[in-house]
Amino acid sequence: MDKFMMKRSLKNRHIQLISLGGIIGSGYFLGTGYILEKAGPAAILAYLLGGLIVFCVMLCLAELAVAKPISGSFVSYAGEYISPAWACGVGWAYWLNWIAYVPSEMIAAGIIMNNFVPMVSQVIWAIIFGLIITGINVFSVGKFGEMEFWLSLVKIIALIAFSFIAIGICLGFIGKGGYLGTSILLQNGGFAPHGYWSVFITMIIILVNFQGSEIIGLAAGECENPQKSIPIAVRNVSWRIIALYIIPVSLLISILPWSHAGLQESPFAAALAEYGFSNVAAVFAFVILTAAISCSNSGLYGSGRALQALAQMGMAPKWLGKINNHGMPQNSIFVSIVGCWLIILLYTYDKSSLAYTYLLAVSGFTGALAWISICWSQYNFRRKLQKENLVHTLKYKTPFFPYLTLFGIVIQILCLVVMAFTSDLRMALYTGIPMMVIPMVWYKITHREDVKEHKTVKLYH
Repeated sequence: MDKFMMKRSLKNRHIQLISLGGIIGSGYFLGTGYILEKAGPAAILAYLLGGLIVFCVMLCLAELAVAKPISGSFVSYAGEYISPAWACGVGWAYWLNWIAYVPSEMIAAGIIMNNFVPMVSQVIWAIIFGLIITGINVFSVGKFGEMEFWLSLVKIIALIAFSFIAIGICLGFIGKGGYLGTSILLQNGGFAPHGYWSVFITMIIILVNFQGSEIIGLAAGECENPQKSIPIAVRNVSWRIIALYIIPVSLLISILPWSHAGLQESPFAAALAEYGFSNVAAVFAFVILTAAISCSNSGLYGSGRALQALAQMGMAPKWLGKINNHGMPQNSIFVSIVGCWLIILLYTYDKSSLAYTYLLAVSGFTGALAWISICWSQYNFRRKLQKENLVHTLKYKTPFFPYLTLFGIVIQILCLVVMAFTSDLRMALYTGIPMMVIPMVWYKITHREDVKEHKTVKLYH
């Protein structure tokens, strides 16, 4: 086997659930509290806009992934269709994003287990979960897919169960509140108590909640039948977002006053406890635990593949691009694990809600850059095919080109602009921008001839 060639071990059902595993993390179950606190019931509009953005990005990614199903996905696409320097910047920023975010999920899992078994510290639990996730990711991509399948299934069942319970509470069939209707939804300042501008202020955190969906692009190179699996996964994204985000959040804000939400606990668990379902609320602690493990699992998978792609493109040491006998980029995964452990040690000194919000904002910034790159790459890819009269060769086409693609780019740029004018999130730019710019500058200095050659090729095209 080629030392740089991965095995195609992921089945169709793995791909479908991987596309969910990354986007239903503890950030959704906990971060939604921050969004409700800032936007009130209008948070549902933020989730609708976020769902539209991710749908645009996924449609663009599908065209690229079906045409070129390679591990490394948008990093490789950015190098070919934008510029190698940009690919270097966005690739390293994406890797650092997961290296910072995965430990936060591990520590979230550790906090939950520490509540059940207080004699074992949360850091020890975090390390235990980290070792489990390491084993899943290192030894076999098939084991990764199988584990992610079942972990995602737990989260989906939990959200469906919450939705049915919330409907019963809202209609007065169960619980102690009687018929609620829209009484809670519109109290305390109405639908948008902080104004509709708050919808845009929360968008970065919303995008964090949806991040991970792009991992199916990174998985395309290890998929048994990408031409079939990737389009199906993308088509399913729309109804999954409605079923697993829009409906549960709409029901949540119908039974929980937005002023009761925050980052102190999961708003889903708080809502159930408020109506006498304390036992069910305790079950949600277990669900958040599986969400944290699942998101860490997906994040480590994505970070390892992104680093391996950078190595293949000469933007990281070559030994990071090698594949082991199981078809895994073992070296890049081990380096990612080491990075995660270093961050875990730093997190033990500050686990405040402010630090958590800051982490989410950094993740949102670097994630938005990755998504912009996907849309940008697809735009340039399609334009190139149009000039060569080869659009008819595409087995999957992004619909409504170029309008849908340009919408995905422009709306995300606007989200980043809003972020710069939001006091809670602005500080994250001071970390996020250097994560992108420093690798770009490094690449231009160390690969001057490659940069000149790329410019010449673009000029002649």
